[in-house]
Amino acid sequence: MDGAARWRILRLHVEDGIALTALARETGIGLRTLERWHARYRIDGYAGLSTGQRSDAGTHHLPAELVRLIEGLALSKPRPAIATLHRRVTRICGTRGWPVPSYGVVRSIVAALDPGMVTLALEGAGSYRDKYELVLRRQAEHPNAMWQSDHTLLDILVVGTDGKPARPWLTAIIDDCSRAICGYTVFLGAPSAMNTALALRQAIWHKPDPAWPMCGLPDVLYVDHGSDFISHHLTRTTVDLHIRLIHSTVARPQGRGKIERFFGTVNTELLADLPGYITEDHLAPTPKLSLAELDSALEGFVATYNDRSHSELDTSPRSAWIAEGWLPRMPESLEDLDGLLLTVAQSRVVQRDGIRFQGLRYVSPTLAGYVGRPVVIRYDPRDITEIRVFDHDEFLCKAVNQEHQAQKIGLKEIQAARNARRRALRQGINERIAVVAAHTTEAPPTAEPPAPAPAPRRKLKVYREDLM
Repeated sequence: MDGAARWRILRLHVEDGIALTALARETGIGLRTLERWHARYRIDGYAGLSTGQRSDAGTHHLPAELVRLIEGLALSKPRPAIATLHRRVTRICGTRGWPVPSYGVVRSIVAALDPGMVTLALEGAGSYRDKYELVLRRQAEHPNAMWQSDHTLLDILVVGTDGKPARPWLTAIIDDCSRAICGYTVFLGAPSAMNTALALRQAIWHKPDPAWPMCGLPDVLYVDHGSDFISHHLTRTTVDLHIRLIHSTVARPQGRGKIERFFGTVNTELLADLPGYITEDHLAPTPKLSLAELDSALEGFVATYNDRSHSELDTSPRSAWIAEGWLPRMPESLEDLDGLLLTVAQSRVVQRDGIRFQGLRYVSPTLAGYVGRPVVIRYDPRDITEIRVFDHDEFLCKAVNQEHQAQKIGLKEIQAARNARRRALRQGINERIAVVAAHTTEAPPTAEPPAPAPAPRRKLKVYREDLM
């Protein structure tokens, strides 16, 4: 019986004046017990009614070597059950002349082991490190002091460029100080240096939306050991932009906790309400959104995320990033930034009607003086309605595809359209070949009656005189 239950009974005597003998008859509790409760209440108050613990509780009088033996058996792999361990200890005690501990004592010794020691002995150093080692959480002192970047495979299916279900990836960049999302990109296929470059480009440069003010060059970019993050291109780019690139320790995700939590928020708060969300029952959902529609939904969610209060900051990430007002470090121009980040470069010769690329024609008045000369073009794979033209690493102009300048066309859409057209043509060719084959196949020749045997040729008659 706990202290509260004892007080409900004793208060009838303390507050209502009912005799302890009457309480003993009414409740069935012994008079001596009620008197002991009353004495404790007068000395220690309400706290005295709580169940007291014996001063020797949890102690035993076993030899120290026996205790070490029990602990050692409990730390051995595979760890034996308490009953098995107790039987082994009993046999050993019989041969050594030690007192045999009870099952409860053995269980209490095992339960008193340091959890960290148990984890290290039974699960290994990796599990111990993840559960019990101290983690130094990096905390940037001001915005743009450190950005984190990482990828995640989203729990949603979208309609791919070929019309089939596809699971997209998300690359995000978060400011460590303010928790603001500075840039992101969503794409199909495995993460690559280009997708990372596109996310960095959006994070660094000014956004069209004034409600998304995050921009500038960070002092530090904190990433993992993905193939795109350890690429020579990213290393060279960060050096040219005066960004210090830091890679997290292999198999140690603790330092990337902030961006991992954002990924979890995206999956639970945004994707769970969208068609095509992958639930825990592992049933394949029917995708309905295109990649562009998912991108639009993510952009709206990022705006909401940056404007709502963060539990660790007591303010919104947007407000924390703006702070007291400051000027971020910026590249000289978008062209310089693209020259470093957008590594998709193609050599082309300027024709009289412009530059031909991916079946599209790009024109600009500046190109008039470069007809017949080779140039280098750079482009954004997400929107190839516009390309940037360079001559010997010097920016010349932007060339526009006038037929689609009011649209946004991705390179994958162009490639998918070409592939679909090629498949349709191939199917038409196969159908026509089948028709030709059906109508030109000759029927097997019918059996003709055997020709009559030729009449034997008659020999010429000669006279005997002719043979002389």
